[in-house]
Amino acid sequence: MVQNQQEAFAVDMPQSGGSKCFDDDGRIKRTGSVWTASAHIITAVIGSGVLSLAWATAQLGWLAGPVVMLLFSIVTYFTSTLLAACYRSGDPISGKRNYTYMDAVRSNLGGVKVKLCGIVQYLNLFGVAIGYTIASAISMMAIKRSNCFHKSGGKDPCHMNSNPYMIAFGLVQIIFSQIPDFDQLWWLSVLAAVMSFTYSSAANGKVKGSLTGISIGAVTETQKIWRSFQALGDIAFAYSYSIILIEIQDTVKSPPSEEKTMKKATLVSVGVTTMFYMLCGCMGYAAFGDMSPGNLLTGFGFYNPYWLLDIANAAIVVHLVGAYQVYCQPLFAFIERQASTRFPDSDFIAKDIKIPVPGTVFVIITTLISMLLPFFNDVVGLLGALGFWPLTVYFPVEMYIEQKKIPRWSTQWVCLQVFSSACLVVSIAAAAGSIAGVVLDLKSYKPFQSNY
Repeated sequence: MVQNQQEAFAVDMPQSGGSKCFDDDGRIKRTGSVWTASAHIITAVIGSGVLSLAWATAQLGWLAGPVVMLLFSIVTYFTSTLLAACYRSGDPISGKRNYTYMDAVRSNLGGVKVKLCGIVQYLNLFGVAIGYTIASAISMMAIKRSNCFHKSGGKDPCHMNSNPYMIAFGLVQIIFSQIPDFDQLWWLSVLAAVMSFTYSSAANGKVKGSLTGISIGAVTETQKIWRSFQALGDIAFAYSYSIILIEIQDTVKSPPSEEKTMKKATLVSVGVTTMFYMLCGCMGYAAFGDMSPGNLLTGFGFYNPYWLLDIANAAIVVHLVGAYQVYCQPLFAFIERQASTRFPDSDFIAKDIKIPVPGTVFVIITTLISMLLPFFNDVVGLLGALGFWPLTVYFPVEMYIEQKKIPRWSTQWVCLQVFSSACLVVSIAAAAGSIAGVVLDLKSYKPFQSNY
């Protein structure tokens, strides 16, 4: 593999220096720019989470809904700039590079926090893969159902099982998981970003909704609370990409410094995605009011014009094929490294074979779990809640404090800790609401028998 060749060459290359063909760490010259990094980020951010934003806005209302989305965008941008400062240890121009999120944690924090970060990060990536599999299967079924509904004139309910579609998506991911180098996926990021814009623009006509969201009566007071908390998780999931920011930053060329480039790319991409999120969340809520579905394109009986929904759902599938790979390439690399370390003499693991076994096993497991627990909206909320505080807030804040040597109990230190604590409270509330939703779904569910 190219990466192995780069790492082997890096042994003989000094950290400071580089050449026309190689960077200062001995790896092949990076060519990424603000625009390719923005494409990667947009692909990672604008994912299946966008489809639940209308439902989240419906729970919070016209006042709190847009405000919460704006606050999450500000938090995401702020913590991303903190994380970008940790790509190099020490000097921001010539310091040692950290190639992954975990490398940054290891260099800046070390100890037990590295293991804790690894567990949380890879569990989160695992969960994202499950969420994307569920969303893509639902969209593929929606295409078939809308055409079936159209042909029958609305007489046929067009029920179908989701399992074959999840298996099909898994097979596609096994093929794509053979791509060895993350930085060669820029073309897939651009294509997926275009697709995400395509499906983000579908909505219906007249304005509905209220200032405070879904009313008591339509739901109980307890349900209103749990749903509002779950809405926080849905919005948090829609903005989650910090765990792969370091990997994206490692594709960027210098000069200028990688930190400056990533700050610009983050500003561009978060600004663009926030605009789309506001449109999707607010237009969806305006169209459907309190009845806004958990999945904007597949959770309601809107089948005309059916061709528009077909285009939108096809765009989702294409987008998620790309986003799945952009998210999971770091996890594939980790699994393969661990397998090579544990079985160094095994040709089956170490050899550059046509089908990477660890990545294939990963895709199979996530597909099976998706078939077992196909609860799109609740899974999205729970993933957002569990990943938001530790990965988007806590570790970036702690690494930045260590990197900049901020004194304990100084004004800046206290402000950062208060900020982190407030985000922890939000994560706990969102997790509680999402778990309540999963428990409610399980009461009427039979494993591997999800029909739509």
